[in-house]
Amino acid sequence: MWMYLGLLSALFLGLHSLCKKHAVQGNEVLPVLLGTLLAGFLVFIPFFIGSVYNPEYFQQIGFYITPISIQTHGFIFIKSIIMTGSWVLAYAALKHLPITIVTPIRSAGPFFTFIGAILIYDENPTFLQWLGFFLIIFSVLLYSKIGKQEGINFKKNKWIFAIIGATFLGASSGLYDKFLIQNLTLNPQTLQFWFCFYTILILLIILSITWFPKKEKRKAFKFRWTIIAVGVLLQTADYFYFKALQDPDALIMLLSAIKRSQIIIAVVIGGLLFREHNKRKKLIPLAGILIGVFLILYS
Repeated sequence: MWMYLGLLSALFLGLHSLCKKHAVQGNEVLPVLLGTLLAGFLVFIPFFIGSVYNPEYFQQIGFYITPISIQTHGFIFIKSIIMTGSWVLAYAALKHLPITIVTPIRSAGPFFTFIGAILIYDENPTFLQWLGFFLIIFSVLLYSKIGKQEGINFKKNKWIFAIIGATFLGASSGLYDKFLIQNLTLNPQTLQFWFCFYTILILLIILSITWFPKKEKRKAFKFRWTIIAVGVLLQTADYFYFKALQDPDALIMLLSAIKRSQIIIAVVIGGLLFREHNKRKKLIPLAGILIGVFLILYS
């Protein structure tokens, strides 16, 4: 069941990537990120209020937000710091790079998660799983050559380094999620509610220095309906992902790889919607990544 939940998460992540590309195009990155988080946070506020005033009912329907200790708040705050860094880098890169370049690089995230799962959680990969991961990495390198044809030099473009940094931080957060869900026995809605709360606070501090005082930047911001869609789709994807992680048999290395199947939506549909170049050439490394994911799932 946890694999099916992982595929559901991938579906909503793919739709989330398309909406995110539209939301950040020609827009201020950090306010867009804050708007998406606020939209996602609003989804959980009724659950929080209901958990306070009618806990029995919300326990029955499976959306009860449990009281947590100060120490657990600290652990969630650490996740918020990690993901804020990842999102800031990823949104900035997405604003300046084609979605058909950004998404495949992000798809290398399972490789970092794979190594962490071995070292930290002692998860044991098979030969085919190794083969699948290295195939994913090789396919991402093919994307770098295609990127050069679009005027993107992977060695000198700072946005490439930004998306690589975002990928590494995102993978670190994925490993940390397993600790939060399984070791601290947090349910998905509790983790998501407080994670959104602390991340919003962090972003408000950053924006109070970099954006709110600057009139030109405030005027440059354009509100789009996709900002709300990004927040709702992301929280939906995360909910299914965390539900999958609640299964003690779930392997974080495989879940991370399953989530990367979102690239089918992001690369194929996104390439058509945003009219990006070299779509046919990008199908070759795309196939490589899909085969890599397949080897991991069915090894």
